[in-house]
Amino acid sequence: MRTNPFTDTFLFLIGQTPDHQASGIRYLLVALFWILAIAGVLIAKRNWDADPAQRTSAHLATWFMRTFIGYMWFQGSLWKLPLPISGGFKYWTEEMTHYAAFDVHKSLVANVYLPLLQFINPIVFLTEFSLGAAFILGFAIRPVAAIGILFVAHLWLGLYQHPHEWPWQYVFLMFTQGMFLVHNAGLSLGLDALLKRAPFGPFAGTGKIAVLYRRFA
Repeated sequence: MRTNPFTDTFLFLIGQTPDHQASGIRYLLVALFWILAIAGVLIAKRNWDADPAQRTSAHLATWFMRTFIGYMWFQGSLWKLPLPISGGFKYWTEEMTHYAAFDVHKSLVANVYLPLLQFINPIVFLTEFSLGAAFILGFAIRPVAAIGILFVAHLWLGLYQHPHEWPWQYVFLMFTQGMFLVHNAGLSLGLDALLKRAPFGPFAGTGKIAVLYRRFA
């Protein structure tokens, strides 16, 4: 049961939420979150110190909003644990067979997703966790935002007729990530800005990773 935003935030930061406790790896999750959060701040500071063009309210606001969308994806991934099948994930997937906007979507979930849930659940968890990490760090934001939009679109259509869901919340989240994509929010105090200014490691040179990164990010 939720109490208030401040208490819930504190419980999340120390790993005392029901999702943490049910995961079986709550302290690892807490450590991963703090590592990502601190890394995101250090990346932002490095950009701020090294590039005067980054020192604007627009870049700061974009960084702040992108980071918190990352926190959202990170927290949202937690209830997909424990693997291979989370009870919560199974429940909401089953709900799509009743409340999706289109019959073809209901049929797809019933005949493909549910029978393969033990394989799909880990993929969804890893994808959402990766979205969270990428948004927090500001890495490869354009392709990451596109993937995030597709994920949310699936929820929007899959739960469109659900009596306890508000479809517009998914639209707003798609629009937010759409703006990150259009404006390449990773260039606002993110790792993308560092890599654009001074590529390093596999992102430098003419290797396949570097070429793919420059093309899509």
